[in-house]
Amino acid sequence: MFFRGAVAAVAMNREPGAVVADRVLAWYARGHRSLPWRAPRGQAADPYRVWLSEIMLQQTTVAAVRPYFKRFLGAWPTVEALAAADLDAVLRAWAGLGYYARARNLHACAREVAGRLGGRFPDTEAGLRELPGIGAYTAAAVAAIAFGRSAVVVDGNVERVVARLFAVTEALPAARPRLRELAGTLTPDHDCGDFAQAMMDLGATVCTPRNPGCLACPLIDVCAAAAGGFAGTLPRRAVKAERPTRRGVAYWLEDGEGAVLLRRRPEKGLLGGMVGLPSTEWEAGPLPDRAAIAGQAPVRAVWWPLPGTVRHTFTHFHLELALVCARLSGSGSATGAGGFWVPVTRLGEQALPSVMRKAIGHVLAGAGTPTAHS
Repeated sequence: MFFRGAVAAVAMNREPGAVVADRVLAWYARGHRSLPWRAPRGQAADPYRVWLSEIMLQQTTVAAVRPYFKRFLGAWPTVEALAAADLDAVLRAWAGLGYYARARNLHACAREVAGRLGGRFPDTEAGLRELPGIGAYTAAAVAAIAFGRSAVVVDGNVERVVARLFAVTEALPAARPRLRELAGTLTPDHDCGDFAQAMMDLGATVCTPRNPGCLACPLIDVCAAAAGGFAGTLPRRAVKAERPTRRGVAYWLEDGEGAVLLRRRPEKGLLGGMVGLPSTEWEAGPLPDRAAIAGQAPVRAVWWPLPGTVRHTFTHFHLELALVCARLSGSGSATGAGGFWVPVTRLGEQALPSVMRKAIGHVLAGAGTPTAHS
């Protein structure tokens, strides 16, 4: 059913995919998005900028990434500078973007490129995939945009364009192998970086999730879904299972000098390597009972509950976090509680994940703060 314009393409003795590529490239040349990580047309792309932006853009919007990208580039303008940075500084700069394993892999990848590879990124998909944190999509995107390789680059925007162009009605995620295969039939062996970015721009600005601007699309006369009048219904998605809810308790322990106890989470697992308030395990079911709360407390103390609950949503579950508070009379350095102590006034300097920023904000805003009960 693809290509109402296929007859015209055959008449020109050209493959339909080549027609699509030429149209998309011409559309991109007339008015592509200006993004801080893109090289001006006609200039070679900086692999470091391309890689940094692609890691940041995973599971995140362009609008959210812009200020982070500029801050990272200001602090670490080269891969060597990023490699030499302290991991905690990188995590602090990343705070708010989420998916913190990306930040740890970003730093590890920079160290490998700056060290073993002498500051040069591999220029092939296979070589890029050997680096920490670089999967199939990122390898293809960097290979195409930074090095001009003919790589099949398929992000969510491209999936949407291809699903509508070919009227693929199979639901995601099962449809992904088919969509990638079809995207490969469109990928040219020239202007590869521009084509990859053009397809992303087309999905982001014209072939949008809701109310696609079909009349402004350079592919309207060859789009099967537009011909059928159902472009806005694609791609279809399988019904997601409802996220479960987990619950736990976080401990705000303040010493007599105005410092708060923080602990670093294990490197493996959710929020690995990040710091935050000590807490119980986050588990399904009701909040832990008083005995469990006391048993997992960082020190023996008089703990009192703070009214209200902190709620946060992760990719696979909702979290409800209750807060309990205690205050020591002297310095916390000799409690043997583990972790480390940070003055309340300097908590903002820590690499805190969003859920812990919420928890700390809840304590500082509450009427039941340790200071109020001292």
